[in-house]
Amino acid sequence: MSGLSTVLIVVGLFLLGGVYSFVKQQMPKSLIILLSIGAAMCLVAGVVRLEVWN
Repeated sequence: MSGLSTVLIVVGLFLLGGVYSFVKQQMPKSLIILLSIGAAMCLVAGVVRLEVWN
């Protein structure tokens, strides 16, 4: 099950990159907040899955 954890962590990092890009482009704050919440959820889910299964 570490494959799914890896995918979640990669998606979370990709979303964090999107947050950084949106901040630099000065996109609407609500969009930045939603994207950062999604990134945090993916990263936390990936790390928790790694901790649980290993």
